[in-house]
Amino acid sequence: MKNEYMLSVLETVKKRNPGEPEFIQAVTEVFETLEPVIEKRPDLVKAGVLERLVEPDRQIIFRVPWVDDNGKVQVNRGYRIQYNDAIGPYKGGIRLHPSVYMGIIKFLGFEQIFKNSLTTLPMGGAKGGSDFDPKGKSDNEVMRFCQSFMSELYKHIGKDIDVPAGDIGTGAREIGYMFGMYKKLTGEWSGILTGKGIPYGGSLARTQATGYGLCYFTDEMLKANGKSFEGATVLVSGSGNVAIYACEKATALGAKVVAMSDSNGYIHDPDGIDLDAVKQLKEVERKRIKEYVTTHPNATYTEGCSGIWTIPCDIALPCATQNEISKESAEALAKNGCYAVSEGANMPSTPEAIEVYFANGILYGPAKAANAGGVATSGLEMSQNSLRLSWTFEEVDEKLHGIMKNIFAACDSASKEYGMPGNYMAGANIAGFLKVAEAMKAQGCV
Repeated sequence: MKNEYMLSVLETVKKRNPGEPEFIQAVTEVFETLEPVIEKRPDLVKAGVLERLVEPDRQIIFRVPWVDDNGKVQVNRGYRIQYNDAIGPYKGGIRLHPSVYMGIIKFLGFEQIFKNSLTTLPMGGAKGGSDFDPKGKSDNEVMRFCQSFMSELYKHIGKDIDVPAGDIGTGAREIGYMFGMYKKLTGEWSGILTGKGIPYGGSLARTQATGYGLCYFTDEMLKANGKSFEGATVLVSGSGNVAIYACEKATALGAKVVAMSDSNGYIHDPDGIDLDAVKQLKEVERKRIKEYVTTHPNATYTEGCSGIWTIPCDIALPCATQNEISKESAEALAKNGCYAVSEGANMPSTPEAIEVYFANGILYGPAKAANAGGVATSGLEMSQNSLRLSWTFEEVDEKLHGIMKNIFAACDSASKEYGMPGNYMAGANIAGFLKVAEAMKAQGCV
């Protein structure tokens, strides 16, 4: 990046957000791809769009006290970043994980601006969460935490203000507890959260949406470059909703998924992953992925997660967490013949890994485009709640497929328009940015 104006804004970001490497990484990546846009659009410079874009509208931090099953008071920290509402109410998930701190939430909220913009649905960018870890907690402990969390968060959200959703650690159980508490505190039933259970306003296909959407986007990217899922060997990191349903859809499209992982290690099944067994372990029994090998003698389990990327494959779908693919892992993928990486997790590839992809001609589907299916279907859930309707699984899936096809088309078109054909990371950033930038400019300096 050579543009002096952009460098000065980035320097301000670094000074104002020390100790938040994930956020600085996300801003830097976007800025590096927006340089040709800014040089063509002095009106956006004059309007201060970049300076405003890198500052969240508000950052909320609050205490979350709750009582464990032994009667002891525990205290966690809660967060909500309402980042940008230029094109619609704030929208973004709630992450419950010990690694959560302000920098993680800020990076996720910043990414959400562009992701939501790409869906073409009227949703702004936000994110929230807590350093609470639901793993190993009883249902009652999770309920007490969620009720305490919502007793503060409810003051800052609303169906036309900010609509949270699930994320890592926040599934149907947690959403249910939070929704119940919101309803009790406010005395109203509204579509204030997405990812709800089907009996109380949830959307069919929401559980599958991010994984399915990832494969729909990847399929478009592959077809545009003369390739296909058909007969391909695929690696999928993670074993949560995104990974499970990416595995399911990739298999339906003709691929063979041979590896999955969790935070402890990974399994490799050369016969192809038995997804029913993984679903039983992770969704029903809530056990570790290593238990898979006890019933599948040809499969192997390896402690540690990074080794999954050393398995030969054609397509890699990282669906676990941020920065899980390092330069070394990307080099291993390239060496073993991988020709496409598409991201189901948020920012799972380091900047050095992305450089390896481009240097080796690997097709790269960036997270803000490739994993937008989840928030797109959340937007569809909001629409159903507003209309007091419930669409069939097939109707939602068809709308999701159309949205993901359009997202790829927008990325492809923008990359070509700005002289970077095939660079879908640049295309996603530019296409997502321009819609938000035009809205910010039109609404004045607010």
